[in-house]
Amino acid sequence: PISGVHLGDFYVRRIRRIVPALALVLLAVAAFGWLALTNYDYRELQKHVAAGAAFVSNIVLWGEAGYFDAPTRFKPLVHLWSLAIEEQFYLFWPPVVLLWSRKRWPILPLAATLVIASFAANAWLVRTDPVSTFYLPLTRMWELLLGAVLAAVVERTGMASETRAHGLSLAGLALLAAGLGVISERSVFPGFVALLPTLAAAAFIAAGPDGVFNRYVLASRPMVGIGLISYSLYLWHWPLLSFGYIIEGEKPSALLKAVLVLAALALAFLTYRSEEHTSELQ
Repeated sequence: PISGVHLGDFYVRRIRRIVPALALVLLAVAAFGWLALTNYDYRELQKHVAAGAAFVSNIVLWGEAGYFDAPTRFKPLVHLWSLAIEEQFYLFWPPVVLLWSRKRWPILPLAATLVIASFAANAWLVRTDPVSTFYLPLTRMWELLLGAVLAAVVERTGMASETRAHGLSLAGLALLAAGLGVISERSVFPGFVALLPTLAAAAFIAAGPDGVFNRYVLASRPMVGIGLISYSLYLWHWPLLSFGYIIEGEKPSALLKAVLVLAALALAFLTYRSEEHTSELQ
């Protein structure tokens, strides 16, 4: 166990949290693809379904990237690259923490060193090979490891005071606004610009419930509601929009995109409620 948490229990909770909704979306995408796609496109979709189920979508997409690669808008499961990197990180980091903690060594220096190394690899490689930088876990791990650094800092120093919490919350808002203003399709991403949304998220988390923006905006009922269905919404939104592009053969109309977004919200809510009901039965 790590601080009373058993590694096996951790992975069981991850499976229960991640897999049921993912399996539902993969089955739905495969079923609709069988009706809507050509034989060749459906074979490609089957490959992406398998990659999504095995949490290796980022590796498959990295291998496909090239001159003849189809645009991402025609890949209904392209968004699963980020879930794959997240789960690959969780296969790597908890055992490392377990082994490190057995030596009674502090986690903060290790996590901070890995953040610096991963970000340095990202900043260096993005100039010459942006595709690899985008998809490989080595160059994206720093974004997740910032959470480990934050947890280690809070363990040492405790939660921020109310004054610091307000400052961190407002800093997070400023960084988020800067990211929205600076990052575009022309940005070299991840690169240095990825610091803006990543540090914004870290600042919001560090601020905790006392931060002014957290308290009055992020803790509002609409935002909490979106947070509850956010994972399901993440899973549903892109397949619907992608199939809209595929069926239309071009950019969907504003009306169709609005309908698809509303459908994604409805499916996300139903998925969340079904999982909640299942948990209650267990």
